[in-house]
Parts: sequence; structure tokens; C-alpha cells
Amino acid sequence: MEFKDHVCELLNTIDACQVFFDITVNFDLTKNYLDLVVTYTTLMIVLSRIEERKAIIGLYNYAHEMTHGASDREYPRLGQMIVDYENPLKKMMEEFVPHGKSLSDALISLQMVYPRRNLSADQWRNAQLLSLISAPSTMLNPAQSDTMPCEYLSLDAMEKWIVFGFILCHAALNSDPAALSLWKLALQSSTCLCLFRDEVFHIHKAAEDLFVNIRGYNKRINDIRECKEQALSHAGSMHRERRKFLRSALKELATVLADQPGLLGPKALFIFMALSFARDEIIWLLRHADNIQKKSTDDFIDKHIAELIFYMEELRAHVRKYGPVMQRYYVQYLSGFDAVVLNEMVQNLSVCPEDESIIMSSFVNTMTSLSVKQVEDGDVFDFRGMRLDWFRLQAYTSVSKASLGIADHKELGKMMNTIIFHTKMVDSLVEMLVETSDLSIFCFYSRAFEKMFQQCLELPSQSRHSICFPLLCAHFMSCTHELCPEERHHIGDRSLSLCNMFLDEMAKQARNLITDICTEQCTLSDQLLPKHCAKTISQAVNKKSKKATGKKGEQEREKPGVESMRKNRLMVTNFNFFYQTVGTYLTSFLCFSINYVPNLVVWEHTFTPREYLTSHLEIRFTKSIVGMTMYNQATQEIAKPSELLTSVRAYMTVLQSIENYVTIDITRVFNNVLLQQTQHLDSHGEPTITSLYTNWYLETLLRQVSNGHIAYFPAMKAFVNLPTENELTFNAEEYSDISEMRSLSELLGPYGMKFLSESLMWHISSQVAELKKLVVENVEVLTQMRTSFDKPDHMAALFKKLTSVDSVLKRMTIIGVILSFRSLAQEALRDVLSCHIPFLVSSVEDFKDHIPRETDMKVAMNVYELSSAAGLPCEIDPALVVALSSQKSENNSPEEEYKIACLLMVFVAVSLPTLASNVMSQYSPAIEGHCNNIHCLAKAINQIAAALFTIHKGSIEDRLKEFLAQCNKCLFKSMNKCDSTEEMFVFTLQIVQESPFLTMDLLESCFPYVLLRNAYHAVYKQSISASA
Repeated sequence: MEFKDHVCELLNTIDACQVFFDITVNFDLTKNYLDLVVTYTTLMIVLSRIEERKAIIGLYNYAHEMTHGASDREYPRLGQMIVDYENPLKKMMEEFVPHGKSLSDALISLQMVYPRRNLSADQWRNAQLLSLISAPSTMLNPAQSDTMPCEYLSLDAMEKWIVFGFILCHAALNSDPAALSLWKLALQSSTCLCLFRDEVFHIHKAAEDLFVNIRGYNKRINDIRECKEQALSHAGSMHRERRKFLRSALKELATVLADQPGLLGPKALFIFMALSFARDEIIWLLRHADNIQKKSTDDFIDKHIAELIFYMEELRAHVRKYGPVMQRYYVQYLSGFDAVVLNEMVQNLSVCPEDESIIMSSFVNTMTSLSVKQVEDGDVFDFRGMRLDWFRLQAYTSVSKASLGIADHKELGKMMNTIIFHTKMVDSLVEMLVETSDLSIFCFYSRAFEKMFQQCLELPSQSRHSICFPLLCAHFMSCTHELCPEERHHIGDRSLSLCNMFLDEMAKQARNLITDICTEQCTLSDQLLPKHCAKTISQAVNKKSKKATGKKGEQEREKPGVESMRKNRLMVTNFNFFYQTVGTYLTSFLCFSINYVPNLVVWEHTFTPREYLTSHLEIRFTKSIVGMTMYNQATQEIAKPSELLTSVRAYMTVLQSIENYVTIDITRVFNNVLLQQTQHLDSHGEPTITSLYTNWYLETLLRQVSNGHIAYFPAMKAFVNLPTENELTFNAEEYSDISEMRSLSELLGPYGMKFLSESLMWHISSQVAELKKLVVENVEVLTQMRTSFDKPDHMAALFKKLTSVDSVLKRMTIIGVILSFRSLAQEALRDVLSCHIPFLVSSVEDFKDHIPRETDMKVAMNVYELSSAAGLPCEIDPALVVALSSQKSENNSPEEEYKIACLLMVFVAVSLPTLASNVMSQYSPAIEGHCNNIHCLAKAINQIAAALFTIHKGSIEDRLKEFLAQCNKCLFKSMNKCDSTEEMFVFTLQIVQESPFLTMDLLESCFPYVLLRNAYHAVYKQSISASA
């Protein structure tokens, strides 16, 4: 209500003073006058659209009465205003009758500006508008115009002035042809105008409804209908062509200015004209696409809009980056030219009152005092006072009785308008960018905004401009106002969420394309695996021997490299097409967009586009590595480590090449992902290749070894399938030979191999726990046997009392198998680390080899742990010691635990001779072992003894000597009862060879060397006869 009163009072004052309005002379005064009229009109129209307005003011009055005890005294007037303005334009047409002359004069002054701005694209093109290179000889000349501020005036604002202004003072349409021409031109350009944000005003319908009730306006109604048809049929295509022209014009501008930023000084006007023109076309499209009034929508769908926005952002970036260049230019311009010309004009004035003279002199003095040194010193310029004085001077000189009438000195007004533009180039560049290129309106057209973004990503040529959408989110805060602080957080949150969504989608799109390339490269890499060449070699051999191979009609497998073979350039294979389309799309477009800015600030939040891509690549790389294992829990199938390693390397090669197009640290991606894969679970709690392979080797391969389907062959250093009735679905040798174990070590790394070792040790500790239970069950018998080895008859009687002898040997064999597998893994790890870090490994090895014997066991164990992590073999396995240490029983004293450990060795020693009666215990020289894996017992006995007696602080060497003596007596005793004792003699030799604590001299004292030699001769003779 107060606003309405103040507006009416001001309009009456303006009419009483008979103010002169001309947009080309007193620009600020005329523009603000027209803005006031349009704002007032818009406010009343928006108010009339609030359906519950009467209820709202009623509630307001009730609340006022409850708070203050009386009704608001303005409430009756407010209520009456609501009633009077049910049809706001009709009421305001009556209200503006006294203001008609001032308003029509201001509007008619647009006849020199609006038609020139509302030209077709062909006319712009013929005039070479906005081109810096069309006239090279004048490239350095400053861009000049008599109507400088009008050149970048918003076309949308002018159309609102014309449409609403001539509706309010419609009499001018009948009396002045210039007014009618402007009116019709505005009606032909648009079908709707923006009232406030996404609220629109449908021009033709509203104007026709108003004029239909005015007598004698049939001709105007016909004009409106004709203009509507013209707008519906031609406006869309006209604006489409304008956008097409502006795309090329802004691209040229951005390219030239990027190469020669010094041109920003003389050609600043072109920059802001280009920004204003592009902004007007984008807003027009956004508004009309949301309010289409015709069946064909092709003119309102612009898939290249992102390109126009992108070049706008590029020009804005140039202005922000090279602001000091522009300041330096215009400071010299103001002090060296504008001040001189203005001073000359003031002196030539025939009449100049004192007040006006003081203001004009202050202008000259302010400009004269400027120097380039101020720019170099970083001084802050502020010409707001000068611009306000010019506004005040316009008001003084525009009234009818002014001594110095600006209507008689138009050149002075035009010169001052130019000077004001130059001052803005010094101190208000950011404000000028907001005035000419603010696109915060997108905040209120979220659906259209997101649709444009999706269209941009779908069109390959436009995807390189997709970064403009996140950049636009930084504009949103420009639409907030200090009078409504409540919406700052709402609009800010919307800008953040949209920016985050856009960057995330861009990164996803790039990630998907990179993944496609990686998949293709992995497929090509897979074709080069050795397993695929077997058939080719077989065909070549058979062809040489002239044997028929294969079935008739069988399709011949394509050889690697066929995808790259082309007979001529016209022939394009799928491979070429893939890399020409996907590769170009990725590298030239999306990566360019993601790499366009290092970071962008939206509502005091900093976004880094490259980090989005890095994050998505990490997640996808993690999933891809796990997926490439092809682990099937149901069938227990998994990819061979060597094949997975080949695929991972191919994948990494592609990712490494991304650094050529985006400034990201791909090594960081590798470190994050591959280090996570060495752990049991990744950062998202998902299983890694470490957990998958550990689970597979434990639950599938080693379990089948326990079941007797697989044997460990020391000669081959691999596990090999045994011929059985039920064939296994996998070949154990292909997963456990030295090359596969090295590949596994490459993939899992020291951390992953440590986890594998800990898992193996957990299984061993569970077996040892069961062995201890068996010892406890036979503790009395074993205690007697330990002291009765020199009494053969008594030993035989005691042996018959033992229970679970086979179980002890089986469990010890399982432990030996697990330790044999671990030794393979450790050896592979040592080989891999020796290639990657040879000097560090040699230092660790040297450190381990030179531990003094008198070193404290805790210190020695720390050294062993370091050595074990590097894959080096140790006298005492630290992982096994840790695993068995956690088994200490709380019920048993240390002495009892030590006794159980000693008796366990006795139990194993007295049980060994029973193996001689087993047919599967036959020694095979070819594999240097036994098919029932009892050769693994040697490693189990040595490692378990070393670990147990380290824990219980016993003498490992003494206990193993005792064990060897017990074996000696038991084996010699069984020589007369069994014919297969040769295998057992060989086995005792293996125990000594595996042990770092026993020597061949000690073995010689127990078993004469002639027995060992004869045993080896016998087993070799048996193997020859068996093979024959």
C-alpha cells in the first residue's frame, strides 16, 4: 500500500515537472522511470493472481488486531485496493490517463534503439555484428556509439516497457505511428513476457481482452491478432536463427580474446553486447519453451543451447581474468580523452548554473586525477558517487523550467553516458557481468534446465560444453534480494544440489566411456594369452604332417590383430569405428569439459570436477577388478591369477592414458584401489580379490588336497590333480605353479599375501588344537612311551593302547600341505619383491642372516616377521607362532602346555611307522614325494616343533633330536614287520633336509648313510619297474 502511494506521488510529481525523457540522452532517468512503471504494473498483476489474497489480508488484519488491540488503519484502503485491482490492467489504464504524455514520450524514445536491437540474424550477419576480424585495420580502435548504454540494454526489458507501457497509455497507439510501429514489432517478437521469475504474461490475449471493450479499437484488435499469428509462425524460427548466429559470433570473440586479451580494452562494448544478446535469446527460449502455444515445437528445442551458454561463460571468464587489463585501458581513456572532451563541452556551454557547474567540474577533476599507477598499486576504484551525481544532474536538467536543459544539449548527455560506461569498466565489471549475462532464471526452470543438460550429454558434439551447466549454478545467488533473506538458503541449496548432480552425471558418462574402452582392451589382451595359441600351434603342426584337423564347416578362430587390418581407408572395422567414435567423444569432448576449470565456487562451496571423475574411476576400477576374477560361489570357479593380472594391466594402461586428456593423478587412483584390494574388505565393506582368492585356495584347492584328489609335487613346485573317478572342474597346476603364484603375489601384494598367510595359519591352529585334544586323550600312554623307547615289547603294548593314530597323521599331513602351499606363496612373493625392490629385499635378507644366536627371542621374532613379510624363509615362522600363541589354554599351566607339546612330537614319532603299510606311501622320484602327500609331514614336523617350543621357551634343537631318536627306534623296530621301510628312511632324510636345526651328522648317528643310499636305490628301482 505504501509502495503504491509512493509510486503514485512520484508519477504525479514527474508529470507536474514536465520531465523530458529520452533513452538516448538521459538514459538513467528514462530507464528508471520505465522500470518503475513496469515494476508497479507487474506487482499489481502478480497480486491479482494470488487466489487467497482476500483471506490473507483478513488474517493479517486479525493478527494485527490481536497484537495491537486495534485494526490496521490502512486496512480499509488495502481491502478496497484488492477489490479495485481485480482486473489490474483495466484499472491501471484509467489510473495512467494523466501520465500518458510522459510515458509515451519515454517509450517513443525507444524508436532509435529497439528496432535496431530487434533485427533478424541475416541482418546481423550482413552487418558483421560483433566481429573483431571483419575490419582488421580498425581492430585496435575503441568501439564507440552515441547510445553506449543502450547497446547492451536488455531486449526483454524493452519489450516489457513497450507492451505494458502502451497498454497503459493506449491512446498513443492511435495518434502516433511511431508508437504503433514499436507496439506491433514487440507483439510480433514474443507471445509471452516474464512477470516475475517463472510467472509469465500472455501478451496477445490480455491486450485483446482489454481493447475489446473500448469503442473504436477494432483496428487495434485486428493488429493484435495479426501480430499473434506472425509471432506464432515466425518468431520461433527468427530467434532460432539468432541463436545460431550468436553461437558462431561468440565463439569467434572468445577465440580472438583468448589469443589477444589486450583487445578487451577497446572492444569491451562488443563483449557486453554479445553477452546481452545471448542472454536475451536464452531467456526467450526458456520462457517460450515452457509456454508453447503452437503445435510444432521444433523451434523451441535447441540441442545446441549449451554451446551458446558455454561461450558466454568463456567471455565472462575472460573479463574476470583480464579485469586489470581493462582497468588500465579505461583509466587512461578517462583521464586522457574523456576528461578533456567533457571540460571543453562544459566551457562551451552558453548557460551553466552554479550547482550544475560544480557537479560538472567535479566530474572533470575526478577523471583528471586518475593514473595507471593506481591500477598497478592495486587501488580500489569507486565511481558510484560520480554516477549518482550524473543521475542527479539528469533530474535537474530534465525538468521543463531548468536553466540548463538537457534536451537542448543532447551531445552533453550522450558524452556523459559514454563516460559512465567507461567508469563501469574500471570499478563495476562484476556488476556489469550480472547486468548483461545473468542467467539465474534457470533456478526457477529446474526441469527445463535438467532436460537441456541431458540433451547436451546425448549429443556428442555438445558434450564438450556440458561444464556450462555447473557454471550456471553460480548465477543462482544473483536472483536473491536483501529484502527477502529467507530464500537465500533455499536457492543456495538448489544451486548446490544441481551443480553436484551435473558434475556427477558428467563424471558417470566419462567413466562409462572409459570403461567401454577398458573392456575392449581387456578383450584384445585376452586374445594374446598363451592358452589361445595352442590350437593355432596344433593346426600348424598337423598341417606340416598333413593330418586332417577339426570338423568340416568349423569356423576358424580369428587371430589377434585381425581387428586392425584394413585393405583401404574406406574400410572401417568395428575396432576402428569404436575408437573413432567413443575415443573421440571421450577425449575431445567430455574430458575437455571436466578439465575446463580446476574448480568452481557455488554459494561459497568449492566444487572440483576432476575429483568427481577420480572418485567414479576408483569405484568402477574396484568393481571391475573384482568382476574380472569371475568368481562363482556356486561352482567355485575363479579366474587364474595370471589372466586376471593381464586384464588388470590392460585396464591400467587405458586409465593411464586418461592423464593425456584430464589433469588427474591416476597413480592416486591405482594406489587407492589396489591397496584396498590387498585388504580383506574394501572401503565400502565389499569383498576384495584378496578375500576371494584366499577363500578359493583354502576352501577349494586345499580342501581337494585333503580329500586326496590333488597332491603336492615338490619337483614341479605345484599342486597337481590325481586321477580319480570324479574329475575336478579345474586343473590345480594351472592355479598353483610358480608363474601363477607370482601373478597372485603381484595382485595381492605383501599385505594381501600376509592376509593369505594369516588365514592359512588360522586353519593350522585349528588342526593343532585338535591334535592337542588327541594328545590329552592319550596323555598317560604317551608319557610312558616317552620314557620306554628302549623297551620294544613294552612300547608295542603301549602303542596298541593309543587311539586316533590315523587322525594324528592325517591332521599333520593337512598342516604340512598348508605349509607347503604357504612356502610356494612366500617364494613367489620373494621373487616379485626382488624384481620391484631388490635393494630393500637384499637388505632385509642380510639383516636376517646375521642375527647373533644369543639375540633375545622377542627381537629375533621381530626380524623374522619383517623377513616373512618380504617372502624370505625363516627358521621359526612368526605367523605360525602368533597363531599358536593365541591358543594357550587358560586351564593349563605353562608346564602342562609344554608337556603336551613334547608328547605331540612323541605321538607323531610313534605313528610314522604305520605309514609304511600304506600303498599310497610309495615314494616317486619323479615328483620327489608321495601321492598321499606324506612328504609334507617333514615341513609340518619342523615348523610345528619350532613354533611350539618357541612359545613354551624350550630347546627346539633338543626336542627335534629327541624326535629323530624316537623315529630311529620306531623305524628299526618296524623293519621286520613291513617291506616298505625304504620310503620311511627317505622320509627321515626329508625331515633333516627341511630342518634348520638338525644336521646330516646327527642323522648319520641315527641312520647309517648306507641305509639311506640303499633306500634311495630301492625306491628308484621300484619306480622304474612300476613304469615299465
